Amino acid sequence: MNPYTFIFIGRSGCGKGTQVELLQKYLAEKYPSDEVFYLETGERFRNFIKENSYSSKLSHAVYEAGERQPSFLAIWMWSHLLVESFKGTEHLIIDGSPRAYGEALALDTALKFYGRKACVVHLNVSRKWSEDRLLNRGRGDDLDVTKVKKRLDWFDKDVAPAIEYFRTNDDYNFIEVNGEQGIEEVYVEMMEKLNIRINE
Repeated sequence: MNPYTFIFIGRSGCGKGTQVELLQKYLAEKYPSDEVFYLETGERFRNFIKENSYSSKLSHAVYEAGERQPSFLAIWMWSHLLVESFKGTEHLIIDGSPRAYGEALALDTALKFYGRKACVVHLNVSRKWSEDRLLNRGRGDDLDVTKVKKRLDWFDKDVAPAIEYFRTNDDYNFIEVNGEQGIEEVYVEMMEKLNIRINE
């Protein structure tokens, strides 16, 4: 069996991390001898901006302003992990990238380099739903209303074109899941649609 590749994408607060955890559990149960390579950039950025390097300080300033991190830095976050640690035999799960059209193009070159055909899971929620979820979950970087609105703005401006790139690209299996449901309902819908793709 060829290992699977999944790209999870959606607005902040849509539940990507939760659904990734459930998918990882499913893969571990169904393919217990297989490894999963989990590529997630959000937490890496949160750790990176705490460091003391020149680049980390500049990145922290971007974070404090509530702006999107530059694409070159986001690409570096995931590309060096693939180059240094990816063995090629694992199931690959990409969470939260790409965040811009240019980054989507870069990720496309990486997946083609590794000979991977990915399924893109778009957890679709409205801007209002996302805003309410972020402000109510109480995480440190979600407490500032102005910053939350900026994040939602750059999703509409930058991430949405990346989603459309995957949606209209025949090299990808693109599925859309209604994220405005309970965790279990989202999972069931996602797995039903993934199973259609997986069993092709």
